[in-house]
Formats: sequence, C-alpha cells, structure tokens
Amino acid sequence: MIPYRVIVADPHRSFREALRRILDERSDLEVMGEAGEGLLLLDLVRNSSAGPLLVILDVSLPNVPWMEAIRKIKADRGETDVLILSMYEDIEYLKQALMNGAEGYLVKERVDAELLKAIDTIRQGNVFIPDSLANG
Repeated sequence: MIPYRVIVADPHRSFREALRRILDERSDLEVMGEAGEGLLLLDLVRNSSAGPLLVILDVSLPNVPWMEAIRKIKADRGETDVLILSMYEDIEYLKQALMNGAEGYLVKERVDAELLKAIDTIRQGNVFIPDSLANG
C-alpha cells in the first residue's frame, strides 16, 4: 500500500514531535516534512515532487495567515487535503476552515483521541468535524 503522505505544520516543535509520534504508529502514514512557519510550509508543499496528500495545519502558524495558507495549498496542489488544528473549540473557526477549503477541523486538546480518526475520515473523502462542533 502506498503511504498517505503528511506534512505537519505547527509553530511548536514539541507539539510537532507529539503529532509525529502518533502518526508513526501507523505504517500507512508517512510524515514527509514538518514546518514551524507558513513560508516553509508553502515551500514544502510546492517543491515536493510527490506532494503531500494531507497537511495538518495549526491556525497559529506564523508568516502566512492560516486561511490564506489553505487557499495557497489548494491552488498549488488541489489534491492535497488540509486538516486544521486549533486550540479553539469555536464554530466560527470551523466555518472559516471549511469555507476556505479545509477538509477537517480538530481541536488540539482532542488530538490524542481523534487525530487518526480525523485522518481516516478525510482519507475516505469525507469532512471531519468534531462531535462537539457538529451541531453548531
């Protein structure tokens, strides 16, 4: 099986490492890069010959606003999915993420419990919305 290629974009190295540990538990996932700021993320997406299939994007990534980052990722590689990470369990953030083209939204405090579920949902062509925001 061809691995599902992932780029992790979060300004905090320790959080990126925690995400990588979760992702490394699955042999069908391959972390192909990490970015601590927006310009590096966009370079990674744009310059990868075998582009990512998923970008896990934190809303607080510096140098490029997260909504703009989603749009640029989609413009450069339309086949790449985006999962937004946020500290905010906020329906407005969710709406903005989806309106700008993201395939999912995950609250950081639920990463341990829901990251792999979110990835599987997106990988199957569906949108991931946390249960806590689904009725908003």
